[in-house]
Amino acid sequence: MWTSAQVPEESTRPLNPRQAVAPQPGRHRKPMTAPKTQKDKASKRKKVLLTVLTVVVLLGILVTAAYFIKQLIDSKYFFCKSSVKFIPIDKACDGKDDCSGGEDEITCVASFTVNTTFPVRLMTARQVLQVYSYGQGWRSVCSDNWTERNTNTACKQLGYTFKPSSTRVPVNTLISSLKNGRFTAIKPGTSNTPIHQATIDHNACKSGSVVSLSCSDCGYVGSQDRIVGGTDAFIEDWPWQVSLQLGGHHTCGGSLVSPRWVVTAAHCFTGSNKELTRWRVVSGRTYMGTLGGSYVDRIIMNGDYDPARNDYDIALMRLSSPIRVGESRKPVCLPPKAFDLSASASMAVTGWGYLEENGKVSPSLQKAFIPLIDRAKCSSPTVYGSAITQRMICAGLLKGGVDACQGDSGGPLVYFTSSQWHLVGVVSWGVGCARQGRPGVYCNVEEMLNWIHTVIEKTS
Repeated sequence: MWTSAQVPEESTRPLNPRQAVAPQPGRHRKPMTAPKTQKDKASKRKKVLLTVLTVVVLLGILVTAAYFIKQLIDSKYFFCKSSVKFIPIDKACDGKDDCSGGEDEITCVASFTVNTTFPVRLMTARQVLQVYSYGQGWRSVCSDNWTERNTNTACKQLGYTFKPSSTRVPVNTLISSLKNGRFTAIKPGTSNTPIHQATIDHNACKSGSVVSLSCSDCGYVGSQDRIVGGTDAFIEDWPWQVSLQLGGHHTCGGSLVSPRWVVTAAHCFTGSNKELTRWRVVSGRTYMGTLGGSYVDRIIMNGDYDPARNDYDIALMRLSSPIRVGESRKPVCLPPKAFDLSASASMAVTGWGYLEENGKVSPSLQKAFIPLIDRAKCSSPTVYGSAITQRMICAGLLKGGVDACQGDSGGPLVYFTSSQWHLVGVVSWGVGCARQGRPGVYCNVEEMLNWIHTVIEKTS
C-alpha cells in the first residue's frame, strides 16, 4: 500500500540567523563618499589664494586710481575745508578771499625785502669773522679773549652748525683790505651774547691774529667723479641737490643750505605755483622719484625780484621738519663774502633738467663742469650786454655745448675749495640751452648773503 510522506512547511528563518541589533540613538552610518585627496586640497588652496590675490590687485588699482584722481584734482582745484567746496587753483593765492576766512590766501608764497644789514659775516676764503654796527661799519674780530662758547654763538647766528670750530689767522697774512681794516674784540664775560653786541673796538689785535670760523660739515662729500652735455651723477657726491615738485612733477632744482632750508630761484613760483600745499621737496635721490618728499611750510621770494629782468632771482623754502643729514642728504656751504673767484674757475652744475633744448627731463641726476665767465665778457654787447646785473654771474662755454637747461632752474652752481663745496650760484636764465655765445646766467649768491641770513634768522 502506498503511503504519502508529510512535507514540513517552508521555513522563513534564515539558515544562518544573526542576532538582531537594536538601533541606538546618536549613532549614524557614515556616508559612503570617497575621502578627499591631496589634489583636491591643493585646488582649494589655489582658489583661496587666487581670491585673495584678486582682492589685493583690485584694492591696489583703486588706491592707485584714487591717488592719480587726487593729483588731477589738486592740480586744478583748491579745496576749502571750512566751506567744503572746490575753487579753481588760479584763484588760490591771488590776493582775494575765495574761501570763507580767507583760507585760500593763508598758505601762499610770501615775499620779503631786506633793508637792514645782517651783523655777522665771514670774509674771503679764509673765513675771517666780521661784525657790523651802524656808524662803525664792518670790523674783523680779534682772537683776543675768544672762547669756544663764542664760536658756538657766532656759528649759531650764521645758521647751520655741526661741531663748530675756530682757528687763528695772523693779521699780517691777510689781504690788504683786511690787514689795514678796523678791528674789534670780545668783551670778557659775554660768551652767550650775540657776537655783534659783545665786542669793543680796537686799533689792533693784541694777539696779532683774527678769528676764522668753520661752523659745520657742510659741503663735505666722498670721492667725486643732464644738464646739456653733462654726465650721470650720484646724489652721494652732490647731497645738497633736491627736486622741487609741484603736484607730483619735477619743476625746479634747489640746494639744501641747512637741514630745514632750501635755496632756489624766485621764478619757480610765478603764476599759479604759489600755493604751499602743492609743493614737495624730494631729497637723497639719484633717480627721479615722487615718493617720500618733504612738506613745505614757508616759501619766501626776494621782495626785489624783477621777473622782466630776472634780477634778484632767489627764494628760500622752509621744510615742515628738518631732513636727517647723512651720506645722501647734506647741506652745501654758503660762500664767504669777497670769495674772489677768478674767471675760468671750474664750477659744477647739477640737476634733472632737459638733456637738450626743448627736450625732456632726465630720469637720473646729471652733472657738468663749466668755467666761470668774466663779468666784463658776459656783459659785453656780443653776449648779454646790460641784461647782466650785479646780482648775476655767468658760467659755461662761449662755444656752447654744455649748459643748464629747463628743469635745472633753482639748482646749484658750486665751487670746491678747502675740501668743501660752496654754493656760488643759483640756475636762473639764459637764451636757449648750450647755444654758442649764450652761456648760463646764475643768481650771484654772494650778493644775496645778507638777504639769506636775515630771512632765516627772522623766520626760524
